[in-house]
Amino acid sequence: MRIESDLKLGFKDVMIRPKRSTLQSRSQVSLERTFKFLHNSYEWTGIPIMAANMDTVGTFEMAKALASKQLFTAVHKHYSIQEWTTFINSTPNDVIKHIAVSTGIGEQDNDKLRAIFTIHPQLKFICIDVANGYSQHFVDFVKQARAQFPDKVIMAGNVVTGEMVEELILSGADIVKVGIGPGSVCTTRVKTGVGYPQLSAIIECADAAHGLGGHIISDGGCTTPGDIAKAFGAGADFVMLGGMLSGHYESGGELIERNGEKFKQFYGMSSATAMEKYVGGVADYRASEGKTVEIPLKGHVSETVHDILGGIRSTCTYVGASRLKELTKRTTFIRVAEQENRVYQ
Repeated sequence: MRIESDLKLGFKDVMIRPKRSTLQSRSQVSLERTFKFLHNSYEWTGIPIMAANMDTVGTFEMAKALASKQLFTAVHKHYSIQEWTTFINSTPNDVIKHIAVSTGIGEQDNDKLRAIFTIHPQLKFICIDVANGYSQHFVDFVKQARAQFPDKVIMAGNVVTGEMVEELILSGADIVKVGIGPGSVCTTRVKTGVGYPQLSAIIECADAAHGLGGHIISDGGCTTPGDIAKAFGAGADFVMLGGMLSGHYESGGELIERNGEKFKQFYGMSSATAMEKYVGGVADYRASEGKTVEIPLKGHVSETVHDILGGIRSTCTYVGASRLKELTKRTTFIRVAEQENRVYQ
């Protein structure tokens, strides 16, 4: 047993210090970025905010809506091969380039992944997703995927430490998903005691990834546009959203009507609800690490996206960043005292 005494921070523990700016309007800020990836020659341009690969968020409907705004969607892994074919055949390529095919790390997952990319080689992104990215089996699957799909962009996670980011990148990942337990419907920290404050995880993991020519996704913990701006300011290349994009018409989840009001169901992918739906229930040897909530219907996701992008543009004007890429260089975080934190939130 050992104790690390270094200070670790979450989004609520800091604010961004304003700086002198020559920008006259939010309209002068560009949120588009262009990325080249370490293990292949593919180049992607868009706004690096993505819908999480949860079946209540990362839907085909969400992908179409977000792609129209140049945002990305990690499509959840529970669509069938036939559903993928129907979607691809009816969807323009401008949408296809803004989606990833998600997968687990089982043998059946690999077979399905291979089938999807054989039928639809125009797909470019793979999202290899597990709750615990520290297992050797996961690392081996990333290596196998890189060997099988040398021309694809591979996202892999989740982890929260620099050394594991480096191992995944060296094993073939182009982008590493960072975050254990910060999500609004994730209970991993409560059930296991395992986790890492998200802002510090981003700072440390971005440093490790960028040193090798890789990238990271901040996955989880954002509840406001300001949190997304803080994630980018801390060094995240992409920011993945779950709760903020849930509860819309384009989101998955059951639509519930009660007393004249409409709600959408939202749950973690390790929740009892998800496991009952896809694997027949929670196995005897494990516990649920997610919860199920009902969210008042928010309407169409385009309004939420408008609010998010407007907030980030405003952040950039406060610190003088004309491009999103410049935000991390222009960011100085100030710690917020506990009492101020409560008022601020």
